[in-house]
Amino acid sequence: MPQRIVINLDEPKGVATAQPGRVAGRKRRRWPRVLAILAVLVLVFIVVVAAGAFFWWRHYQTTPAYTLTLMIDAAQRNDAAEFQKRIDDDEVAKNMVATVSQKAAARYGFALNSSVQSQIDKVVPSVLPQLKQTIHDEVVKEIKEFASKSEPRPFIFLVVAVPSLVTVTTERDTAKATAKMNDRSIEFTMRRDADRWKVTDFKDDVVIQHVVDNVMKELPAVGGVDANSPLLKKSARGRSARRGR
Repeated sequence: MPQRIVINLDEPKGVATAQPGRVAGRKRRRWPRVLAILAVLVLVFIVVVAAGAFFWWRHYQTTPAYTLTLMIDAAQRNDAAEFQKRIDDDEVAKNMVATVSQKAAARYGFALNSSVQSQIDKVVPSVLPQLKQTIHDEVVKEIKEFASKSEPRPFIFLVVAVPSLVTVTTERDTAKATAKMNDRSIEFTMRRDADRWKVTDFKDDVVIQHVVDNVMKELPAVGGVDANSPLLKKSARGRSARRGR
């Protein structure tokens, strides 16, 4: 009896049928790879953020705002040594001499004459050492008041808060910082000092008035100037003539 040869035409030759167990195994092996890639991406992100924060912090430490933060923190902690590093008392006093002289002269009004002006010009420079300490104390007092009227603030709070409270403009190695305090403004002029800044001038009407009050103690009393003095009359006539022009 002849034998029949049966050829299966339903499946391509050489192609094996995939079994369900093998497919599931391959899918399970993909998840560790996906998780590993995600972990690497998260790690790279953390490293980039950390590096960015580090370089930002290093840059911020070289800004005038950071120096002001150090001054406020030192003033709150009564750390005189740290505060002294951030202020040049000699420059502040020297820059304030002209303003103090002008304010002192203005208190005499029409009683001002060449003799009194000469005394002012001599007294103000002579009291410069005392003036420096007075200015220093007043600046510390004002910075404490600006920082907080209650309990001292943590340093991290100051780092965040100071840039929003102070307007800083920088031009090369000079910076001006202006801050609002109550109903007035205070202004700092700062000079670059290595990787930090130092205050070289301080403008605040209240501080200047306090300094002028101390200077006036070394000058003739305003009411004690002789209104009939020939020098006063001569000075008054000179001012009247200038106004007539």
